Amino acid sequence: MAIRTGSRRARGRNQAPGLPWILPAMALVVGLIYYAIGDTFYISTLDWNGVSPFAEEVGAGNFAKMFADPVFWQSLTHTAVFFVCTFALQTLIGFTFAAILHTEVKLRTVHKVIVFLPTVLAPATMAPTFRLLFSDAGMLNDILRGIGLDKLAHPWLADPNTALPTIMLITVWQWTGMTFILYYASMSQIDSDILEAARLDGAGNFRVLSAIVWPSCRGTTTVMAILGFIGALKTFDVPWLVTVGGPNHATEFLGTYIYRQGIRNSHVGYAAAISLALLVLAVAGAILMTLNNRRQAK
Repeated sequence: MAIRTGSRRARGRNQAPGLPWILPAMALVVGLIYYAIGDTFYISTLDWNGVSPFAEEVGAGNFAKMFADPVFWQSLTHTAVFFVCTFALQTLIGFTFAAILHTEVKLRTVHKVIVFLPTVLAPATMAPTFRLLFSDAGMLNDILRGIGLDKLAHPWLADPNTALPTIMLITVWQWTGMTFILYYASMSQIDSDILEAARLDGAGNFRVLSAIVWPSCRGTTTVMAILGFIGALKTFDVPWLVTVGGPNHATEFLGTYIYRQGIRNSHVGYAAAISLALLVLAVAGAILMTLNNRRQAK
């Protein structure tokens, strides 16, 4: 028995027991994701339409073109404004709904379903409704005219001044349900004794929310900020399906511009260069937000 035990221990020392379990994930990450990133970097050095067997080597020419492209910077600005506005609104509305539904509200399950329902609806199915709702002859303008606000009625999606805010409102409507669910789950983890002690000390509802509940949800807020930032960089479906990035690039995002250059205009090398810029921004933003959260937690 002692010999067999010793041999088993020897085999255990020579064999990594967890290696077979991580090999599939490692193969997927290295063989697919990292390979795709490397291939994208190579394509970014080409002037290629994605179909022709011949491609011209341009080196860093696509990156130089990107930095001199005003539409690229416009798309980047839209992405930044989009992230800040949608994240702030979703956080405010989602946190408020979660706090309200943690009280003694009737039909709480029904309210949860109503708030979360837009999250599970596909943007492709809702895009025609949004175009109809915000068109010049749409339902929103009919309501405005019906209540005497004719001066406010105009084609919301065709006006460069209101197209981007309209896309933001659609996104907030779609994703606030996810924010609400995450905050609701985070609030459920707060010890009820702490809340009861605060109320016994005379703290009101606002004081409890600002001094106890909100700081307890800091981790959730950080996660949502990171996901929201990466999601803003990848925004494509709603602006493309509703406005096709228009009018006059007023709702152009990095995702829609990559699609426009790579698929519509057949500038695959240039689209690959923009994709790498998007990747760098996503990784850098996630790292900075994580480090900032750790610094605040200390």
